[in-house]
Amino acid sequence: MKSKYQQLKETAYAANMQLPALDLVLFTFGNVSAADQALGVFAIKPSGVPYAELTAENMVIVDFEGNTIEGDLRPSSDTRTHAVLYKHWKNIEGIVHTHSLYATAWAQTLQDIPIYGTTHADHTTADIPCAAPMSDEMIAGNYEYQTGFQIMQALEERGMNYEEVEMILVGNHAPFTWGKTAEKAVYNSAVLENIAHMAFLTQQIRLDAPRLKEALIKKHYERKHGPDSYYGQ
Repeated sequence: MKSKYQQLKETAYAANMQLPALDLVLFTFGNVSAADQALGVFAIKPSGVPYAELTAENMVIVDFEGNTIEGDLRPSSDTRTHAVLYKHWKNIEGIVHTHSLYATAWAQTLQDIPIYGTTHADHTTADIPCAAPMSDEMIAGNYEYQTGFQIMQALEERGMNYEEVEMILVGNHAPFTWGKTAEKAVYNSAVLENIAHMAFLTQQIRLDAPRLKEALIKKHYERKHGPDSYYGQ
């Protein structure tokens, strides 16, 4: 029987390999982690290892304080960001960080992504938030740790629930997504990149394009996620 750690490593490996398959990463950019909240640990991609060289055995087991529990390689440089989010958000077990093209471009503008259409509304009723840039003090401190708090603070300031809004742009940096599983977090990363691309094209066609009206936002979100949802089998 496989150990819990081995299962986490295999889950994290499979999720990480989806990033290049979905054109969400270049070279060694980006990472996925898969957590077990009951055990208080997660498996994450090792730092700087090309995707073509990754194996399940390469994945590093880390606790929610950022300490390496099992693995011979250094974990991702973003490990402490993942650790902070898992420690405070008890209902997620997957996190993705990429530098995907369009989502990162939006992050660099320091703008939220407006909700222009129903594809966006299928996944959230809000504009995709962009967290404010870090202060000099935060940058000079524990940078990755502070990134996690930057993400949490941005949602809190907007009155957003992390279980309803599963994606964010970190200002001047890039996107993070999360979910109840690593697979869902990868799905959210692909969705975010698609939404960011469509929003960019929408503004190219019409700079003053209107925000989607509330009736359509509510309809499209609730038919997939509401108490009387009817999307899917």
